[in-house]
Amino acid sequence: MNPLETYNNALTRRQFFRKTSTGLGAAALASLLDRPVFAGSQDLSGLMAGIPQIAPKAKRVIYVSLIGAPSQLDLFDYKPDLTKRFKEDLNQWLKDQGQRLTGMTSGQATFPLAPSIFKFNQHGKAGTWISELLPWTGKMADDICLIKSMHTDAINHEPANQLICTGSMQNGKASMGSWLSYGLGSMNQDLPSFVVLHATHSSPFSNVQAISSRLWGSGFLEGKHAGVALRSLGDAVLFLKDAPGVSRDMRRKMLDGLNQINESSYEDVGDPEIKNRMQQYEMAFRMQASVPELTDLSSESEHVYSLYGPESKTRGTFANSTLMARRLLERGVRFVQIFHRGWDQHGSLPRDLASQCKDVDQGIYGLIQDLKQRGMLEDTLVVFGGEFGRTIYSQGALSATDYGRDHHPRCFSLWMAGGGIKGGQVYGETDEMSYNIVKDPVHIRDLHATILYSLGIEHERLSFKYQGLDQRLTGVEPARVVKELFA
Repeated sequence: MNPLETYNNALTRRQFFRKTSTGLGAAALASLLDRPVFAGSQDLSGLMAGIPQIAPKAKRVIYVSLIGAPSQLDLFDYKPDLTKRFKEDLNQWLKDQGQRLTGMTSGQATFPLAPSIFKFNQHGKAGTWISELLPWTGKMADDICLIKSMHTDAINHEPANQLICTGSMQNGKASMGSWLSYGLGSMNQDLPSFVVLHATHSSPFSNVQAISSRLWGSGFLEGKHAGVALRSLGDAVLFLKDAPGVSRDMRRKMLDGLNQINESSYEDVGDPEIKNRMQQYEMAFRMQASVPELTDLSSESEHVYSLYGPESKTRGTFANSTLMARRLLERGVRFVQIFHRGWDQHGSLPRDLASQCKDVDQGIYGLIQDLKQRGMLEDTLVVFGGEFGRTIYSQGALSATDYGRDHHPRCFSLWMAGGGIKGGQVYGETDEMSYNIVKDPVHIRDLHATILYSLGIEHERLSFKYQGLDQRLTGVEPARVVKELFA
């Protein structure tokens, strides 16, 4: 007797219910669920589909991750009174505040206060203060909601990025886009529901912060919910083209034969990963036709290129990534995450930050205006920001024209637009030092709960049982939906 064959042929309890799901199992399920769940108009591809939730304000999300953490003090958190305190030593003051120091500044004898050297101007109906480094962003001040009171638990990049992308500083958690794919399902059949874009052509002086695929991984969720990264050079997806001599029909027959083998294995073993593998093969087959059309920008007008800026024609630039994000949304992709690295200015901040801002400013402006013109902004949520803030004191030497800043988790700024967000407002306040939050704090968990709320999901209801715990994007600690952000 072959023990493996005996095991494969054994009918487990799980296999019994799976194999009878179209009979007794389906009848029992139908008696427990509301009839509208089975209506033909319902999208049954996601966990939350058909379950009464909050009225959604957005259908999809573009999340722009500024990896390395831009300085809130130099971009959005205007503190003009600090200019007269230039080079004041904050050593004792920081001790009184209980400041956490990284290894990069813990050995400093002094901590000289470094006011921003950049000019700020008021924009929009609300008079939002925005740095001269972001002139295009200033033009759309009435479209965005600036949150100045973000805070996080992490003081170093990798855990901070994991927290803002997955809701946890621990490895193995599902990313934000994966949660949305799991909860809401896909709006297309030919592309993944979660796509990642890397703006690799960044400014020449950038201190490029390394990131890992954990930031867009599916963790304990099925692999089909993981983000699919489109490459910025060469083929957008590796091995997208069939080998020479392999026709489309031949590839289809090969997949059909492979699916028969996998289906037989699944019937014997019942391993859900087999089904997952089959779905990935089918998605890859469909992407062979959909991705070349997606990445061919020849149909875009000169008006569109001028909106995003001249770099939008060059693959790998931030402007090109934002244009690609709009095209992905048009084709039904649920969540697009754009990673732009190089915001870790521990030194030469005035030079490098100016270069980084030039990389992204017109591209993100073009995206918001393009979405508005196409009637897509109202049901698309756009989030733009880094993983934490930067210190008020200088890292290393300080001069009148040059300084660097270390990591600061106690306060930072980001902005949101579309998806029901009320534009032209500033939410939250920091103290006169841009050090502590004095009004309306927003934790990373609150940001996640608010994003889910925009999409019609109560964050406590979106969960997945794993290792004895109901896992959630917002974790087990309290999270608040910031409803004041919405119109």
